[in-house]
Amino acid sequence: MTQLADPPSPEETEALDAYSRAVIAVAERLAPSVASLRIRTRGQLPAASGSAVVLTPDGFLVTNAHVVGRSDTRGRATFGDGRDERFEVVGRDPLSDLAILRSDGGDLTPAELGDAEQLRVGQLVVAIGNPNGLGGSVTAGVVSALGRSLPARSRRAGRIIDNVIQTDAALNPGNSGGALADSRGRVVGINTAVAGVGLGLAVPINEATQRVIAGLMSDGRVRRAYLGIAGGPRPVPPQARQATGSITCVEVVEVVEGGPADRAGIRPEDLILSVGGTLTERVEDLQRLMVADLIGTPVEVRVLRAGRPMELELEPDELAV
Repeated sequence: MTQLADPPSPEETEALDAYSRAVIAVAERLAPSVASLRIRTRGQLPAASGSAVVLTPDGFLVTNAHVVGRSDTRGRATFGDGRDERFEVVGRDPLSDLAILRSDGGDLTPAELGDAEQLRVGQLVVAIGNPNGLGGSVTAGVVSALGRSLPARSRRAGRIIDNVIQTDAALNPGNSGGALADSRGRVVGINTAVAGVGLGLAVPINEATQRVIAGLMSDGRVRRAYLGIAGGPRPVPPQARQATGSITCVEVVEVVEGGPADRAGIRPEDLILSVGGTLTERVEDLQRLMVADLIGTPVEVRVLRAGRPMELELEPDELAV
């Protein structure tokens, strides 16, 4: 005889109801702010699909750069109220996998952007998007991990997207560009990749990506400084740690001939300790410093060469993407 499971306790029922209420509230709040995209393709290929999040009432939306592909892409965006509007790409940045669209429609409902830096592992998150062409689909899960890295490339450059959010909320093709929201309905990430069953990744909404979004909206592109090196993490030799004040640093693996680092005298096997007085303990630290304001501006680079600290002056170029 099969033994029936005990009925849930009142406390368990209340917890389930609280979880359901949280997900329902987020879905109702964000559904009008997430659009399903149908992207025009060349030839006889079927239209590609994806998702986007409304940023402003007058038609600006954010999605993934890989969703829209080329900068001249056009398509149609379908909103939660049934409106179907044309859109065009305002700007795209493959190195952050973000793109800005402009829809013909007005009077849209913008999403509230949150701050992924405030997330904690285990926190409830809700994903809304257009998986497999099924618009307005809602899934929920938790933040599985924080601080993940995701490689991104353009035709001329490569970069690491850092602080990527990992979630077990079910993501499928077509979710890319859609919203990952916290329990208050604030968008904390733009879903970008399905890395496996129960393993989804989202580009975080934080200070760095807000700057990317603002640059794409105003200029259609993102300007970054360029040093002309390839590097990797490396512990500072123990005998040099006290003198340098660093435990880890970036080792120069390759120097691009004629680039800013080459002109400044940086060599392979140099250990970069700081740039402009800011410690560079990881490659991500170096990337984070490569902002537009640094282009053409002389900056002091502190390196360790054969155990000897050195200070070099370097003038970054603009990264061509």
